[in-house]
Amino acid sequence: MRLRHLSITLIVFSLAACGSVEDVAEAPEATGGDVAAAPDIVVDGPERRILAFGDSLFAGYGLEEQQGYPEQLEDAMRGRGINARVIDAGVSGDTSAAGRQRLAFTLDAQKVKPDLVILELGGNDMLRGIQPDQTRANFEAMLEELRGREIPVLLMGMRSPPNYGAEYQQQFDSLYGELAREYGVGLVPFWLESIYEDQSLFLDDRIHPTAEGITELVEDTVDDVEAALPPVG
Repeated sequence: MRLRHLSITLIVFSLAACGSVEDVAEAPEATGGDVAAAPDIVVDGPERRILAFGDSLFAGYGLEEQQGYPEQLEDAMRGRGINARVIDAGVSGDTSAAGRQRLAFTLDAQKVKPDLVILELGGNDMLRGIQPDQTRANFEAMLEELRGREIPVLLMGMRSPPNYGAEYQQQFDSLYGELAREYGVGLVPFWLESIYEDQSLFLDDRIHPTAEGITELVEDTVDDVEAALPPVG
């Protein structure tokens, strides 16, 4: 791992620390109609509903409404001709335990079962020094819930900085890959890989990506999202 500078380390382990749960509705569902694709973009096939379930990195902390990861991902998918609808279920400040508590309720609130859930949590667990075995247990519960509902998952991996020691780092860093193999889900090993060394792609808090940073993240992960979508039945 290439965490060479303290400022970069702080970015990695302080992710999603700012904001409050009021930033995003507890059980989001589209009520005002889907965002239309640009007039010169033609999408095809049935609507593919993707639930982006995570913390402030999905909630778009500090950004305009259409600048967050779910919104930019939807635009990128539609730009590829995929009739995608990405639902923003990010809540700033959420730990894996908080995500575990609200996942079933959020899924129940969807009018249509998602074709895919992108699961992005863990940054706040690191910030609070939560032990990796507790984080793992929370992820296991969420993955069991999604398996029981037969919903495919793309797991967005995180990395621990070295500050917490080699043992913590090894246990935390390995849990995403191990869970992906155990549950047979898709994995982006470290989803901030493309931006974490470039401070210009983060807000002044050096924690949350700028709109341009989100664009980079979408470009780096859209192939993974498309690959994780199940074939049209």
